[in-house]
Amino acid sequence: MILSWAIAATIVAVLLTCFLIAYRRQVKKTCRQLAFLKTHQTNLRLTSEVDIPEIHQLIDSINEILDQFRAMQTVAKKNQQQLKETITSLSHDIRTPLTSLDGYFQLLSESDNETEKQHYIQVIQSRIASLSGTLEELFTYTKLQNDAYVLPLEQVDFVKCVYNTVFSFYDAIGEKGITPEIDFEEGHVLIQGNSEALRRIIQNIIQNAIRHGNQLLQMKLYTTEQSITFSCINGVAHPEEINMNQIFNQFYKADSARSKSSTGLGLSIAKELTERMEGTLTAKLEGNLFSLELQFPINLQKT
Repeated sequence: MILSWAIAATIVAVLLTCFLIAYRRQVKKTCRQLAFLKTHQTNLRLTSEVDIPEIHQLIDSINEILDQFRAMQTVAKKNQQQLKETITSLSHDIRTPLTSLDGYFQLLSESDNETEKQHYIQVIQSRIASLSGTLEELFTYTKLQNDAYVLPLEQVDFVKCVYNTVFSFYDAIGEKGITPEIDFEEGHVLIQGNSEALRRIIQNIIQNAIRHGNQLLQMKLYTTEQSITFSCINGVAHPEEINMNQIFNQFYKADSARSKSSTGLGLSIAKELTERMEGTLTAKLEGNLFSLELQFPINLQKT
């Protein structure tokens, strides 16, 4: 009997010793793996050689933290690259009109011809307006990146806002040599929105069509029982250059040569403002026709 107990105790002692050795070996291995991960960029995951539930749970938890950390690193690298591109883009968008202003101011100061002076003044005013528009877009974009920013909402006459905003582009459309095709519903349709933000959205949509479109420009305004829609369709010369997956991304420009005076923020701002008013802004490209569709739920029955 005593011999049996002695044998059993010996077996237990041996098993405990083996367990302890395996446990310590696993801990040392885990420490080596973690030390390796601290000094190397790798997708290595921790592994376990002992069949102990608690050890497996610990290894799985550490691997989960590693996965989260690697995901954060990926996002950080993407944000860093985006920041570099943003700084480059902003430098170009601000430096170009400033350089132009400097040149025209010199020409103005050196000219004795009154006609030339008036021409230079008009160009300078145009460049200042362009720069002012760029800074205004940057200011709006910065506000929208702040989660604490709240857009005040009220009842807004969507039809009236569309009419007034489109009419304000009458001269710009004419200078582009475009004869727009307009099909607008009449009446008054109220939505829950912000009049200034709504005006900015429609402005950015039309400006996009004027800057990047060719001779075709179609605008429609129509209602259904539950919503009201403003659509703007323009022709494009090189549809293959447009990346539809990036249309609403900030600082995206389809014009790779960057020949157009645009920050690339217009449609990004328009979409953000639209969504803050519970509306939708979608884009489509069919052949050489690019369209933007702005839609809001109707707040009250139209009159």
